[in-house]
Amino acid sequence: MISIPVTASRNYCVKIGSGILPCLASEIHQLTKATRVAVISDSHVWPLYGESVQTILSDSGLEVCSYVFPAGENSKSGDTFLKILNFLAENRISRSDCLIALGGGVVGDLTGFAAACYLRGVAYIQIPTTLLAAVDSSVGGKTGIDLPAGKNLAGAFHPPCLVLCDTDTLQTLPEDIFRDGCAEVIKYGILYDKELFNRLLGQGLSFDRESVIARCVELKRDVVALDEYDTGLRMKLNLGHTIGHSVEAASHFQISHGKAVAIGTAVITRAGCKAGICSQETKDHILRILEVFGLPTRTDYSAQQLLTHALSDKKRTGETLRLILPKDIGECIIFPMETSALYAFIQEGL
Repeated sequence: MISIPVTASRNYCVKIGSGILPCLASEIHQLTKATRVAVISDSHVWPLYGESVQTILSDSGLEVCSYVFPAGENSKSGDTFLKILNFLAENRISRSDCLIALGGGVVGDLTGFAAACYLRGVAYIQIPTTLLAAVDSSVGGKTGIDLPAGKNLAGAFHPPCLVLCDTDTLQTLPEDIFRDGCAEVIKYGILYDKELFNRLLGQGLSFDRESVIARCVELKRDVVALDEYDTGLRMKLNLGHTIGHSVEAASHFQISHGKAVAIGTAVITRAGCKAGICSQETKDHILRILEVFGLPTRTDYSAQQLLTHALSDKKRTGETLRLILPKDIGECIIFPMETSALYAFIQEGL
């Protein structure tokens, strides 16, 4: 098992390994004074792991309740959020008790936001069961829900007390969902680590999961330690996300997050190349790695459709929006752009 400490407003560890899920109960007893645990999951993950988690917890003397919501981005809403809060209150979860997010990014974001708001803050543990959640959304303390106007527009910074990533859970992922997570893995290579990028390019989907997840978590850990509240360097983790979120919203979330981020990364890379920010070679390498992993690099949505949703991006400040653009493999820049220039930039990337 690999253990990666994260320094934040609440310090915690990310533990990664095969077959470590049975350690959950002992971790809860060490980290909290919980007598009750609320497991939050979705309709895809609960049938796979819910009963096992419930047994692990109850066998250790913990009282367990569970809330399962319909899988999918559409559940990452105010309605589901309030239902979870009411469920916690009805089950008398106290401030000393603990929530568990068992699932992918939607489960983690919802559970974390509920933990941040219920009783003004309770402890929670992330158990990511998708690659995307393991390398990205479970680490860093960002929680939230979507609003009709855009993704993640309501939320809070609320670090977990533990991230427990059992890589065995990734074995039940459909390959298409695994590829989604690869978009976020590739992102770390483009942003910070040329060696990781080249390793991924050479190995494709056969990369070693435990070591690559650990490297991505280390990279995110280092960024979060410098900028927990996303006011500077942490913005770079949004590579591909401004346009990616626009693609998701335009599709009414029929296009998954990972595929949308891949499209967003390709769009801003092509546009950045035309603007002279990166070389033709860098652009070709980035498009090539997305293709190697079977991720899309094009969209049928127009620049105007994408612009409409991009203007709701939470990184917008007045009439300026900060894009993250590749300069070289392993080096990206924060590029402030006036919203009046964004349409033409998107058009260049399509």
